[in-house]
This record gives sequence, C-alpha cells and structure tokens, in this order.
Amino acid sequence: MILTVLCVSAYAAETSSPSLELSRPARTWEFLPVVGTRAALLGNESGQMEAWVYPLKIFRDFHVTFHVEGRALPAETLVRTLIVHPESASLVYTGDTFSVRETFFVPVHEPGAVILFDVETEAPLEIEASFTPSFQLEWPAGLGGTWVDWDANVHSFVFGEESKKFSAFVGSPTVSDDSLAYLTNFSASEQNSLRLGVTSKGREQKILIIAASTDGRDNALAAYERIAKSYRELQSESAKYYSDYLNRTVRLTLPDAQLQQAYDWSRISTIQGLVTNPSMGTGLVAGYKTSGATQRPGFAWFFGRDSFWTSLALNSVGDFATTRTALEFISRYQRDDGKIPHEIAQGASFVNWFKDFPYGYASADATPLYIIAVNDYVTRSGDVEFAKQKWDSLWKAYQFLRSTYDAQEFPKNFGFGHGWVEGGPLLPVKTEFYQTGLGVEALRALAHLASQTGKADLSKELLSAFEKQKAAFNSVFWSPEKQSFAFALDQQNRRVDELSVLTTVPMWFGLTDAQKSESTIHQLAGEDHQADWGMRIISNRSPLFNGGGYHYGSVWPLFTGWASVGEYRYHQAFQAYANLRANALLALDGSLGHVAEVLSGDYYQPLSTNSPHQIWSAAMVLSPILRGMFGIETDARAHTLRLAPHIPAEWGSFAVEAIPLGNELISVTYQRSLGLRTYKFTRTGKEECALEFAPALSLRSEVASIEVNGRPTPFHIDPNATDQHATVRVPLAQGATTIRIHLKNDFDLGYSSELPPLASSSRGLRVLSQSWNTAHAQLTLSLSGLAGTSYDLVVWNPSQITSAEHAAVLRNGGEQGKLKVAFEGAANSYVRQEVVLNFAKSR
Repeated sequence: MILTVLCVSAYAAETSSPSLELSRPARTWEFLPVVGTRAALLGNESGQMEAWVYPLKIFRDFHVTFHVEGRALPAETLVRTLIVHPESASLVYTGDTFSVRETFFVPVHEPGAVILFDVETEAPLEIEASFTPSFQLEWPAGLGGTWVDWDANVHSFVFGEESKKFSAFVGSPTVSDDSLAYLTNFSASEQNSLRLGVTSKGREQKILIIAASTDGRDNALAAYERIAKSYRELQSESAKYYSDYLNRTVRLTLPDAQLQQAYDWSRISTIQGLVTNPSMGTGLVAGYKTSGATQRPGFAWFFGRDSFWTSLALNSVGDFATTRTALEFISRYQRDDGKIPHEIAQGASFVNWFKDFPYGYASADATPLYIIAVNDYVTRSGDVEFAKQKWDSLWKAYQFLRSTYDAQEFPKNFGFGHGWVEGGPLLPVKTEFYQTGLGVEALRALAHLASQTGKADLSKELLSAFEKQKAAFNSVFWSPEKQSFAFALDQQNRRVDELSVLTTVPMWFGLTDAQKSESTIHQLAGEDHQADWGMRIISNRSPLFNGGGYHYGSVWPLFTGWASVGEYRYHQAFQAYANLRANALLALDGSLGHVAEVLSGDYYQPLSTNSPHQIWSAAMVLSPILRGMFGIETDARAHTLRLAPHIPAEWGSFAVEAIPLGNELISVTYQRSLGLRTYKFTRTGKEECALEFAPALSLRSEVASIEVNGRPTPFHIDPNATDQHATVRVPLAQGATTIRIHLKNDFDLGYSSELPPLASSSRGLRVLSQSWNTAHAQLTLSLSGLAGTSYDLVVWNPSQITSAEHAAVLRNGGEQGKLKVAFEGAANSYVRQEVVLNFAKSR
C-alpha cells in the first residue's frame, strides 16, 4: 500500500533551517561530543575533554580552573548549563562574581579544534587549562616514544615523535604562563597547563587552538595558524554546512515538537559519522565515546554493516553522496573471495590489520547487506552507472554468499562469521533468522541490479532463486508451537525457538508471511520484550536474559528501529509508533542531540559500555519516520514515488518537503478535519509523473469518495487485519495536485508513549493487538499496563463510540476525545486486559 509518483520534477521551497539549539541544566556525567570530519573533542558535561585529530589522539583529561580573588576554583564544580549546536557545544559556569561560557568547536573540514572562553567578571579572573598529553595513534597502531615541549614563538605546546612525521600544537595567543609535565627521581606530574591571561573586569574572550598533522610539523603548524586566524569564519561556515544539509535533505514540519527536534538532530547526528582519515580516505564510522587512558574512542572507526544500515536512512533523506562515499570506502577492502569487511580501525594502515587481527572480516552479515545497500542506493538515486562499476564486486559478494549456503540454500553463520549476535548464551547456532533473511533479500536486490544493468536472463534466474528461498525461509523458521518465527537454526538444523526482535529485520524488507508476521509482532509488543525506551533483544522472562547482556538482554535503538519499520510494513501502527517515539525521544535525552548505542534491558539508562553518540542509532530515528510512518519509497529511474502513510490519530497536519526523485524534488502537505483528509502534492517540471497513494485508514471508516483536483477518481480498498488503505493511481499534473478523501464514520485511535524517569523501570502502556468484528461495529484492544496506573489514548471522533467495556470515553464535544483505561492488580506489576469499544452499525 503505497503512494507513487512518477516524475522528473522539482519543488524548491525557500525555507530557513529549523533552530537546532538545545539546552538544559548540565549533567556532569553525560557524554559531550563535538565532531568534524577530521577531528573531535570528546568528553562530558563537566568540561573534561580529550582531543583527536584523526588518526591521532592529542590529549586527555582536559579541564579548566578559574583563578579569582585568591582562590583556584575547579570549573566542574561551577558548571550550570549545557547549550548545543550541530557544530559546537557550550558549558556555562557561574561563580559569585563571574560567568564563563566555554564553547567547544570543531570545524567540519579542518584537522583541529577550538575552545573559546567568553568571560564576564567583576574581579580579575584568569583561566588555567590543563591536560594530560596522550600523543598516540588510534588503536591498534602506536607511535612509540613521543614528547611535548613549549614553543614560545607560537605560544603553544608542540607534540612530536622521533620520525618527525606526526606533530600537533595546543596553544593560545594570550598565554601568560605554561607548565610542562615532568618526571624526576623525586616527583612527577602528568599534567601540562597554560594560563590564558587575566581578565581584569568586564567582558573578554580567550581562545585555545588545537591542530595536528600526520605529515610533519610544518603542516601541523600551518593548520594551527590557519585555525587561529580564521576560527570565527570557520565557525560560521560550519554552522552553515549543517544548516545547508538540513535544507537540502528531506524536511519535515510536524505537529509534535519533540519529534520535529529529534528528526532534525538525527539528520545531523547521522552525517556526523562521516570521517576523513588522511591515509585511508573518507567513510562512515560507527560512533563516539571517550577513550580515557586508551587509544580507542568508542566505535570511531569504519564498520561495514553499520555503514550499510545507516545508508538506508541517508538514502531516505536524499543524501546519496554520503551513501556512495560509504559504499566506495567499504568495498575498497573487499576480500579476494568476495567477503565484505566488518570493521576497519583508523589505525589499520599502520598495522597488518586484516591478517594480524581477527576483526576485519568477523561478520557474515556485512556481505548480503552490501548487496542490499547498493541496490537501495541505485534504486533511490538512479545511479545505475555505480551498479555497473560495482558489478564485479557485487557478483563476488554473491559468490561468497553462495559459498556459505547449507543444504537448504540458507547462508550460514557458523564457520563463516557472526550474524547479529557476536557472543553470549544465544550462540552457537548454524544460521540466524536475521542472517538468512538478509541472504534472501540480497537475492532480490541482486536480481534488480541485474535487470538495471542489462542482465535480464540473470535477473530472471536470481528472482526464481529468491522466490524459492523466500518460501522455504517462511516455512523452516516458523514455530507452530510458539506461533512466531524462531531466532535461529542450530547446528543440527533444529529451530531455536527463542523469540527475538531480530525477527523484524526480514519484516523490514517485506519477506515474511503477513499472518505469521502479525502473530510474531503481537508477542514482541508485550512488556517482556518492549521497554519504554525500546526493544530488548529477547524477553526478560527468558532464562537466557540478562539486562546488562550486550547480546542477550539489552535494548538497542537499532533493534527498535528495525521493529518500527517492520511493524509499519505489516500495519501494526500502535507498536510501530511506540518504537519510533522511543528512539526519537532518546535523541533529546542522554548525550543531547544524539542517540545511544545500547541501554539496559532492566532500567532506563545506558549500559556502562555504551557508545553515547552512535550513528546507526540516529539513523534509526530517520528510517522509522520516513520508511515506516510515512511509507516513502522512490524509484528514480522509473520516476516513481510511493507513499503509504500511517498518520498518528492526534495529528491534524504535517508537511514533507524535498523528497528526491532523480534530479527533482516533491513536497506533500496534509490537513485533516472531520470526514475529510486533504493531501497536496507540489511538483514542477515537464515530464509526467504517476502517483500511487495509499494512506492507512481505520477499518471503521468508510471511503465515500476520493477527488483529485476536485474531480472524482477511481480507487480501491486494500484491507488487512488492522487497517485499510485507500489506493489511487493518478498522474501528477505540473504544479499542484490536491487529493481529498471523504469519509463516513471517520474514526481513529492512537497512543503517544513517553520515556520514564532516568534509571527507572518501564511504566508505559503496551498495545498488544487490535481486532474488529466483521461488521466493524466492535473493536477489541488487547492491552498491558502497570497495575494502579491509568492511561489516556487519543480518540478521533469519539461520537462514533456508543459504549466501552473496561474503559471510559471522555468526550469534549470536539473532534478529539480520550479513552481512559485503568489497570488493577499487584503493585509494580504489568497486568493484561481487554477493552471493547462498541459502535453503531454502519448504514
């Protein structure tokens, strides 16, 4: 059920970018990243930082002391407020007689960073900045012996090593005093420090510059002087870079302010995964966190499967250039037998990474994901030349995939590399449902790429193999006893009937039978699988579960995004929207503007090993919104846009702008009133476009008519177990096309979930399933809620309901009302109950 636009047209909206400033009281323990493509400052909201200029770590334990009125005040004791922008982050410190705003800024394309101090004081104040030198290459490489010295001519510490290839500078033009780390037989200090000069009274700005190079001192010094001279212009350029990015990718105007902020920030967070390594090139890294005394900053090196899952979100927002860059980077390291790499450290060029370390090709899932990602890119961008250039690489990847087949022609994990699960009690298995599903989808993807590159006979052969594998896949992994798909097949080819959210990955691609998918999703919607902050990998009732288990109990926003897209595809909008909101709200909590890698399965808090700014987690805000809720699919060569939106019941309007279709852009706006839904599509250009449009409607509602530009148009209804889609296929006229859907018995029901307080357990409502009787005069909701708690659901047009069992209908006389559901039972436990809504029989 989809909306399709065949078009080579343009909609160029003149819009200003949304304000992306976020602010809240500082949480001193929370991760604080500021990153560019060549450098990063990583720390926390106390102001403690470490500096990276890829692939070099410059220092750690950076912190500030304020010298005022004879006292030395540690800045972390005075931090009050955090303010973040895409290109920078600021901490505001306040003492009795002064305020200092410390701004961390990393230019997008420069090998360095800037720390600005805006001082306002009544008494003489001097800032002392201290740090521990940590001049080394990123893991697993090393520089051996390194040194730090003071260069008074440039007012900077100079970092170096014996080969004189690697160098860095940390300094300030206003330095009044410096102190070097030292080691003697009697005492030692690891700290370097410099004082930035006294501000007597009033306002003044101080600055600290960081720069480095892998190509000698002269290049490092040139970068240092360039940044020092032009940091104001660089800050403006970096802000513009992100503003332009928001304006040239798919823009949303949403009635939900939190969802709006989360979408915009997640676009920023995703593009911040783009990193340039001077000896390796540009690709997508997996995420960021501090390295402490080590040289391993979270997952800030290049990963195959992370890049591919992230690329699906980049394609959705129309950032095809970054996707192509990421695909090019990863494919460059394809093994001779066709296997696609799992991870490539930023220090890989300095060591024998692929032979001396076990990580390079550790996963099996990166190979089918590569084929899937290339197909998604080519389909949505129209860049068939890329498919032609990569055909040999794609074919080699397919041959490797075939080499892993078992007797059923399912790709194996055991002996070839892990699937999703890398360790823990869920292993060993022969093949995961996840892995086999990716293998099946890779066949379909390669068949499409073959057809696009003129290989019709091969495409037909691959499609035949796809249909055969798809049927076997749906049969072999299905558990009649559990009425759900299994996690895996073991080495004796027996089903491992552990229910897992990983089963939603094949649902993302529409590979699974509808009825089996619905049954699986209904079980995954239970409070044992779905926490308020996302999806656990397995049920917390499983004997294998551990809430801190990285691969056997924790919550990953990645899983949550998979589930949301899969649930929307199979029309389980309650569950899908809950998972979408969980990921989106995480972007506004924790590391502000970013989404965590992994959280506890027991309590709302990140795992202690969590990478707080994880790129594919941010991507899993974008994909559930665009691919899931809005159901947007595009085919650039066929000039088709398909849209099957499941719009929340409480939304009266929205706009989607700059949907890319080849070289053109399309916009969609929506307005809702009682009995009427209005969609307006805007395009320019001369080529014809065709639109297939299939918005979801309640099974209670009846479509009286559909008009296109004021004229009745044919439509057909595609019903399923939970909703129906009114489908129209019409050409889009040049300019604007307005579609109005007139409804009888207009009705809708929704629920907006929220995150619980930090470190608490789940307390939100779970909608397990919904079912209508044949006459659509009765709706039964299977719900789960916390005993002693009541929940409000949104009701669109509550006058439709004649009575309710185990719930109260609150009517306010308008278009919207509420359905209040209370749960009774033992305190702090989830209980289940059914709510039955009765309606007048339709005429």
